[in-house]
Amino acid sequence: MSRLAKQLTPDQLLFYCRPGFERDVSAEVEAHVDQLGWQGRPEFSPQQGYLRFVVDDGRPANELHRELRFDRLVFARQSLLALSPLFLAREDRVSAIVEQVLASGWSFDAIWHETPDTNEGKALAGLIKALTRPLESTLRKRGALRRKAGGRRLHLFWTDGDRVQLGMSFRGNRSELPGGIRRLRFPSSAPSRSTLKLEEAWHEFLPRDEWDLRLAEGMQAADLGAAPGGWTWQLVRRGMHVYAIDNGPMEKTLMASGMVEHLVEDGFVWEPPHRLDWLVCDIVDKPARVTAMVQRWLTRRWCREAVFNLKLPMKRRWEEVQRCLSNLESALAEARIRTELNCRHLYHDREEVTVHVRLLD
Repeated sequence: MSRLAKQLTPDQLLFYCRPGFERDVSAEVEAHVDQLGWQGRPEFSPQQGYLRFVVDDGRPANELHRELRFDRLVFARQSLLALSPLFLAREDRVSAIVEQVLASGWSFDAIWHETPDTNEGKALAGLIKALTRPLESTLRKRGALRRKAGGRRLHLFWTDGDRVQLGMSFRGNRSELPGGIRRLRFPSSAPSRSTLKLEEAWHEFLPRDEWDLRLAEGMQAADLGAAPGGWTWQLVRRGMHVYAIDNGPMEKTLMASGMVEHLVEDGFVWEPPHRLDWLVCDIVDKPARVTAMVQRWLTRRWCREAVFNLKLPMKRRWEEVQRCLSNLESALAEARIRTELNCRHLYHDREEVTVHVRLLD
């Protein structure tokens, strides 16, 4: 192996995240890496919107990338196998990128240009647009960009006008969204912007071709902490009848639909009159208390599926999420209830994560 090829062997993973959550991605990745028996070190700065994890135990980083499944990560928006950052000459940025791609031996069927989810990142849009066509043309001529490359995608992650990091993603172990971000349009008739959190959760956790079956007209749901009705609006939009549980007022137009029964009660103690299809909950309270409440619903089989948010502390957020999910999984296992359970820090979430649980029995 030549000296150049050795230098360009991927030795790190690159993760995107919401700015301010770099430490949480670091704690989560380190926990998984340790469990998998790997060694390495995270590199990040606060508010930068990404994290690098450098593998330093001599094994190929692509093996760790395969083992560290993206769909099991909570705080990462994207997971890439990456080369070391590349510093560019401003008079010719394309040549250095092409040289690194060719020297790596990688080939792709698509190229994505991405930036951190920051104002500085967004300011690079004009530069990226100018470079896209000449770069793609050159890589296509050199054989690195071709029609069939096994679904491999080249990600050019721009952190400045003269700094870019090349990453590669693989079908089935990545986000299929640019930047790992699902942007949804706010429906003007919804009572609050929180409605987007439930809509995004459905996109994230439910295959689109199963919506008509699992979000069907005529189903029944409970919305705990419903007021003013952002999440209830999504349920009614799908044709569901909703028990809206909250001491606060619901939006009048939503109530006029005839699909909502508003009960002025405490969501933590209310019990449904019969088994429901859905439980949704966006109550602002301690995550452990919300988890315990949902656990009661699931172990008593009061619903078939649940989506709920956990409001997180300012520090050690990964540890809190891990503790809540572990307690919930243990309780369900003890009750011998089979489930699908997933958790994600969604784009429309802020200081919270969204959890989805589906009962399989």
